[in-house]
Amino acid sequence: MRRTELLPWLAAAVVLAGLTVPWFLWGSSTVVAGLPVWLWWHVGWMCLASVAFWLFAQRAWGLGIETAADGSSEASPDGADPAREAGTETGGEFR
Repeated sequence: MRRTELLPWLAAAVVLAGLTVPWFLWGSSTVVAGLPVWLWWHVGWMCLASVAFWLFAQRAWGLGIETAADGSSEASPDGADPAREAGTETGGEFR
């Protein structure tokens, strides 16, 4: 597991989840462009969350769930599936 990559993504997830609800805007009746400011917060926050998820999907998808003993999720050099090399069969296929 690459901790130097995992920790920033974990921090981003906590911040995104923690500030989803604009608790600091509760009770505010401020209106901007005809809509309450808390609604603008949600629109902006969903845009930010979408960009963050897109970046995560492009750069770090699968980070922290590697199954290989050496910590990498790379395929073996000959292209064979490591799970099948051990002789394990997957279930559900008809033969």
